[in-house]
Amino acid sequence: MSDTESTPPVKKDTFAALRYKDFRSYLGMRFFFTFAYQMQAVILGFYIYHLTKSAFALGLIGLSEAIPALGFGLFGGYIADKSEKRKMLLLVFTLVFLSSAVIFTVTLKNVSAAIHQDWVEHIIYVMVFCNGIARAFYGPAAFTVLAHSVPKELYPNSSTWSSSGFQIASILGPAAGGLIYGFYGITAAFTVILLFLLTALICVFFLRKYPPVFVPKESIWKSLSEGLHFVFHNKMMISAMSLDLFSVFFGGAVALLPVFANEILKVGAEGLGIMRATSSTGAVVVMLAMARISPMGKPWRNLLIAVAGFGLSIIGFALSRNFYLSLLFLFAEGGFDSVSVLIRGTIMQLLTPDHMRGRVSSVNQMFIGSSNEIGAFESGTAAKLLGTVPSVIFGGSMTLLIVIVTFFKTKKLVPLSLNQIHTPNHTDPPRE
Repeated sequence: MSDTESTPPVKKDTFAALRYKDFRSYLGMRFFFTFAYQMQAVILGFYIYHLTKSAFALGLIGLSEAIPALGFGLFGGYIADKSEKRKMLLLVFTLVFLSSAVIFTVTLKNVSAAIHQDWVEHIIYVMVFCNGIARAFYGPAAFTVLAHSVPKELYPNSSTWSSSGFQIASILGPAAGGLIYGFYGITAAFTVILLFLLTALICVFFLRKYPPVFVPKESIWKSLSEGLHFVFHNKMMISAMSLDLFSVFFGGAVALLPVFANEILKVGAEGLGIMRATSSTGAVVVMLAMARISPMGKPWRNLLIAVAGFGLSIIGFALSRNFYLSLLFLFAEGGFDSVSVLIRGTIMQLLTPDHMRGRVSSVNQMFIGSSNEIGAFESGTAAKLLGTVPSVIFGGSMTLLIVIVTFFKTKKLVPLSLNQIHTPNHTDPPRE
């Protein structure tokens, strides 16, 4: 039987990307890592707030991760382009596992009782810093693996599955984190985290080797500047990154959810887990809908609408004093954010040439990935200066202002269809 006869049709096939073994391995890796990462974020946020009673301390968690992610971001992309990706991901996940193991150790009841509270807090910040270093290398390597795990015509389909897997893990992770922490304590919660990180590490072993497609012939600084030059001279790419950067920077209320759960809505760690999970539930529901009804007909127009909806949802959440109404706004926030993630992810995959995927991804990570952590620091600082609720209202309002400014600066992009976006050469993965 020929390859053509044995290969499933890719047109109108909801499961098209899942026909490829490497994509399934990538999806498993990302799911288990995200589950553990999101679970850890909920637990550390509530644990640090329990220790300090300070919204600013919550912001410091984000800053501790953002500093290395920004500092090593471009270097991570350079290394990803010139290195074998599977080996790189194995090293990354080993570092993340070890840093989480240290947090597990210092939060043990007997150990934390023997260490001064300030030292426990500082050790956690250092381990979060180590996670930031790992993430600077994880993003570019994972981006390249995703791009080469399916043919380019399946990018929208693979982006939908990848984002859906991420969001499902983002539902289960926070919910599990809040419930396990609330009922069984931090030790049991971190045991689950370590198990899921180990599972993600095992998934990496099932990836095929990805040899480098970029052999540097110039200095590292010239190679890095090539990635920056490509991004900053592509209007759609830089506009999408900037829109997401500033909207998340100002509109990120996630870092303050422990304050809302503890002080405003008074629902405790269990309620915090539910709130974190509800946002991701909205994202998954919308992602599944987008598998059938694509927003890529007019991607730029729909991106602006989605970010505006995100800002309005944040403002509604800040004004709500009813737990169930707050969940509704968080559901909407997650749904609008998922539309933004899918559109931006597809645009990134289509516009990036193969030999620059690591470096372009690292620039994207500096814009997008670190904006969550820097936004968390901004939220904590604004909450300290303005108060929790006014700071979230201010952030949502700034998001709306950013959408308006972006619309007037990018009017020519609004009517473009997906077919009008340039797609550089791409090497398809082996068919199965």
